[in-house]
Amino acid sequence: MARGVSMAVVLVLGSLGLGTLGYHSLEHLSWLDAELNAAMILGGMGPVNPIATVGGKVFASAYALFAGLVFLSCAALVFTPLAKRTLHRLHLDIHAEPTSHHAADRHNPQL
Repeated sequence: MARGVSMAVVLVLGSLGLGTLGYHSLEHLSWLDAELNAAMILGGMGPVNPIATVGGKVFASAYALFAGLVFLSCAALVFTPLAKRTLHRLHLDIHAEPTSHHAADRHNPQL
């Protein structure tokens, strides 16, 4: 699980950096305001500063969609090991071959 959490942290920090760079270069916001806008979009809250340029609006639209995918990816990275462990504890291994406990089935391979 630690590996999944660390991968999710790297993904979030990289996405935050990408958003900060985009808002700084396309909307000409200060680094702090660009980081705040990127963090708010990434957190699902929405932008803080009004978006004035066409390039900034296109970037904000794409970044908002990207942020949704980052959220889903992070959830998968964190919860997949937990789900796998739960299935393993319940003996629900999805890769296991089905077995038959009936004696007649073992002797007749057509069944």
